[in-house]
Amino acid sequence: MPDPNGFLRYNRRLPARRPVPVRISDWREVYPPAGEELIREQATRCMDCGIPFCHDGCPLGNRIPDWNDLVRTGNWDAAVDSLHATNNFPEFTGRLCPAPCEAACVLGIGGGEPVTIKQVEVEIADAAVARGGLSPRPVPAPTGRSVAVVGSGPAGLAAAQQLARAGHAVTVYERDDAIGGLLRYGIPDFKLEKVHIDRRVAQLSAEGVRFRTGVNVGVDVTAEQLRAEHDAVLLACGALRGRDTPETPGRGLRGVHQAMDHLVAANRVVAAAAAGGRPDTAVLPDGNPIDAAGKHIVIIGGGDTAADCLGVAHRQGAAGVHQLDLYPQPPQARDEARDPWPTWPWLLRSYPAHEEGGERVFAVAVQEFVDDGTGQVRAVRIAEVTVEKRDGRRIVTPLPGSERELPADLVLLAIGFEGTEEQPLLDQLGVGRNARGAIDARPDWQTDIDGVFVAGDMHRGASLIVWAIAEGRAAAAAIHAYLGGTGTLPAPVDPARQPLAAR
Repeated sequence: MPDPNGFLRYNRRLPARRPVPVRISDWREVYPPAGEELIREQATRCMDCGIPFCHDGCPLGNRIPDWNDLVRTGNWDAAVDSLHATNNFPEFTGRLCPAPCEAACVLGIGGGEPVTIKQVEVEIADAAVARGGLSPRPVPAPTGRSVAVVGSGPAGLAAAQQLARAGHAVTVYERDDAIGGLLRYGIPDFKLEKVHIDRRVAQLSAEGVRFRTGVNVGVDVTAEQLRAEHDAVLLACGALRGRDTPETPGRGLRGVHQAMDHLVAANRVVAAAAAGGRPDTAVLPDGNPIDAAGKHIVIIGGGDTAADCLGVAHRQGAAGVHQLDLYPQPPQARDEARDPWPTWPWLLRSYPAHEEGGERVFAVAVQEFVDDGTGQVRAVRIAEVTVEKRDGRRIVTPLPGSERELPADLVLLAIGFEGTEEQPLLDQLGVGRNARGAIDARPDWQTDIDGVFVAGDMHRGASLIVWAIAEGRAAAAAIHAYLGGTGTLPAPVDPARQPLAAR
């Protein structure tokens, strides 16, 4: 029985972040562990609602009131089991998910303070490690069936673990030199230290999953070979094709790059240092530097990727940073007319990187990347704009006389993604991309090609990590059924499922 008065006795409270001067001098995670007293206090605020809308906010269907109450009563082992029953990797989601479950918490109605669900989740996940590690689950007798998973992000890893635990032989193919997909080289360590990925890779390996890194499927291994060696194939390659702005004058100047180029280069430097290598400057694959040290940085975009670039720029020692957003500054509180509870609200979201420095500029658009005369960017010319939707199209109108320049030695485009990348594998399989650059799935998670399944961002488009894991689990259930496996695996979502939205 939950404490019916917990939310009255305790206010919402999070652990204090590490001090800014300390954390920008290293790449460690921003948040220290919360003390057990704090986390039990916060879990006590959960009312175990008769209709827990947090379940609907989370596509994984996490049993949030259950493990909140288990934490409240100090039953940590049971809380770990309850959390893992629906989520393969809660240490990832607890650190990276923006928590739509909290937006759907009943305590948030009318501007109230929702339960700190995300913080409780990450503390349970960390408790699993502290209380004996991530022990591999015993695998049943082999089924004799084999599955190839292409891509080792959260969708691919979740599917791989589910299928291996059902007795299938699973091989995960990853074109990078290490497992993790976007988690490995796209997410900075100050949000997710890579030891968390390494622990899960060790667990999956112990459960029988085979990993092949440095293999670009479609190039190093053909689709024909893949299909000959495996009974089913799951495509989980993500949605990494960055949105660009080729029509903007000066786009071809040196120093104007996609945001992911910057993040990947920075993460590789951190990984090398962690492995005992000497610290080096972040560079592109062609050897050209993409480091923010001593430079004026302009980041175009207002989302998670832009905030990640901001935090990286601070740690690399940028001289100054401007972050540009096309839209006006969002409100501080939910607009019920626009985004009624329990939907995900449009709010001003400030990340830890924003308190570390830099300036946010809203309702502006870049008119030109300005050449310094040698082919290198020296500034961006911006103008204030209005944005409106007409017939489903976005109309951006510059305000006359509002133009000005911002100094820029390095410009990073963090304006979203256009679906999965073009790659030989898709042509070889005969799988086409839709108008959004994603891969369509039938109700059973198969593409138009029998035996070839798709999940995660490659199917949905760039989305949240909880959706990737949910789709990986659901696709695994479909593959298990396709292979004639006994029993059923949990399938939290179907291919048509969408986030909560006002109709």
